[in-house]
Amino acid sequence: MLDRDGYRPNVGIIICNDKNQVFWGKRVREHSWQFPQGGIKSGETPEQAMFRELMEEVGLAPHQVKILGRTRDWLRYDVPVNWVRREWRGSYRGQKQIWFLLRLIGRDCDVSLRATNHPEFDAWRWNEYWAPLDSVIEFKRGVYERALSELARFLTPSPRQRSTAHSSRTAGERR
Repeated sequence: MLDRDGYRPNVGIIICNDKNQVFWGKRVREHSWQFPQGGIKSGETPEQAMFRELMEEVGLAPHQVKILGRTRDWLRYDVPVNWVRREWRGSYRGQKQIWFLLRLIGRDCDVSLRATNHPEFDAWRWNEYWAPLDSVIEFKRGVYERALSELARFLTPSPRQRSTAHSSRTAGERR
């Protein structure tokens, strides 16, 4: 399903933990890391697609996460022609994505990369929110940066950040 401009509707998912670190998955048999993402099926809303992809790629159910926010509009990236299947060349340009920021309210051990018979990832890790995007395939980096920038406003200070700020304020008040 492509829009009239040749973009496939898709969702991107940024999962953060209670320290505001973000989930990165390593693509199966590749050396690239990325956020979970996937296509929106006909008749699905972006939120329905996000929850389906979350289960398929990361093994997390809706009750194990909390939606913190989503991008206002579609973010697009073009796929280089040599990456496009021959039968799609000329009509397919890339993907347009609605990005969601989720907070994991379950546990790390709830993550299951083998939730389906066709896993997307073979490893995962937590990274700082603003980790360098060097490990992301080049043509997606701009969208990642835009999504992270737009969604950062939904982050609340982590408990560790709040206690550090409180300690600094208290120390300053004693002077």
